[in-house]
Amino acid sequence: MSVLPPDLPRLQTLITYLRGELGRAEQALAAAEEREAATVRQQPAPESQAWLVERGIGAGRLPARLHTGDCWDARKRCVPAAAEQVRRLLA
Repeated sequence: MSVLPPDLPRLQTLITYLRGELGRAEQALAAAEEREAATVRQQPAPESQAWLVERGIGAGRLPARLHTGDCWDARKRCVPAAAEQVRRLLA
């Protein structure tokens, strides 16, 4: 059972109304996306970590390598490291 009217004039009126509502919804969406983009542009880029520790593969996941924060070879297994942790690993 349809909730739409069966006659042509009311269907045309409904279509006209829905097109107007769709236009207003699209405008609201565009405005919200622009506000979101402006907010993202205003936020500073996250500061990169000075040091990264790359963990090994396996159950223990011991530290395998030490990388500088801007290293080109940093992988998915890298986690940020504090200066004290870096000193302990190098000792």
